[in-house]
Amino acid sequence: MAILPGSTLGMLGGGQLGRMFVTAARTMGYDVIVLDPDPLSPAGGLASEHLAKDYDDTEALDYLARHCAVVTTEFENIPAVTLAYLAKTVPVHPSASSLHVAQHRKQEKEFFRQQGLNTAEFIAIESGDDCDNARDFPFPAILKTAMLGYDGKGQVVCECFDDLLPAFGQLGRKHCVLEQRIDLACEVSVVLCRSLAGEVTCFPIAENSHSNGILDVSIAPAPIAPELAEEALDAATRIADGLDYCGVLAVEFFISSDDRVLVNEMAPRPHNSGHYTLDACETSQFEQQVRMVCDLPAGSCHQHSAVAMWNLLGDIWPQNGIPAWGEVLKLEHARLHLYGKAEARPGRKMGHVNCVGKNLDDALSLLQRVREILANPDR
Repeated sequence: MAILPGSTLGMLGGGQLGRMFVTAARTMGYDVIVLDPDPLSPAGGLASEHLAKDYDDTEALDYLARHCAVVTTEFENIPAVTLAYLAKTVPVHPSASSLHVAQHRKQEKEFFRQQGLNTAEFIAIESGDDCDNARDFPFPAILKTAMLGYDGKGQVVCECFDDLLPAFGQLGRKHCVLEQRIDLACEVSVVLCRSLAGEVTCFPIAENSHSNGILDVSIAPAPIAPELAEEALDAATRIADGLDYCGVLAVEFFISSDDRVLVNEMAPRPHNSGHYTLDACETSQFEQQVRMVCDLPAGSCHQHSAVAMWNLLGDIWPQNGIPAWGEVLKLEHARLHLYGKAEARPGRKMGHVNCVGKNLDDALSLLQRVREILANPDR
């Protein structure tokens, strides 16, 4: 049965993704209780109620279960046992099993292969012996921690076999996955929503570029061949179906220089590369998350404007003061989104700007102007 406005929703996690979910939910008439241990949680500041407790605090979890009609998540590193505990008494989407797959790179990649999908070559590295046995692996490669790595963290490039053992030590000899480095044409992502009944709706594919392992710019629609786009959309749908997923799911892909579509990783939540939907689509990825977990029909994913989304990191903040927001806001088609974080730090995602246009050339031209303004605040 649909959960209608006036009900209370629960959100595990209180960062920027949770904040934008809260904004969408409250606009639609829902109350939201956020559970996040950070007393300065960006989502908590907008929520109807903020529980500044740990994710394994059973008293706080019991409170959520009593007061919420459904509980959802902001990021994949919420303990799966927390979701399983809540699911005993309240609907939880996505499920603990979906997060369990996404939380471990080896399990995730094996799951992709089980769905009949292609990935880069990989092997598990869990000991020094595993390093010794990787002599015939196709290098260059990237060694990635199996858990808790994101935005380029927990990764070391291995140009050759001799780099592997030192890299394993550099990562603390934690369980890792060694992944072949692909000769890339581009990286793209699919953001979709899947209902309780199994209906899948996909947003247009975004092409992504990174800087220092962190997403820098996403453009949509991605300028890739239609047959490659169709293959990526089909693969993402198969992943969502294989998980029996409910909610918003993002799947990232490598497209190789020889036109192979390779699944990289998934995020069981809205995604940074889907922020463009806030200003360029009929329905945002955050409204879709509300709709899916509340068992409502999906909104239209139609994209009405070309867009270039730029991540705003703490690096662009002047030492004394704030960036030149006033100049950015003079640009009619530049849509500024700030996340309400108290402190700007290098590499920290502080906001994003969506540059919309009639076509990608217009959007990218506007993005270049925004970059110039924020890099030269006196201009």
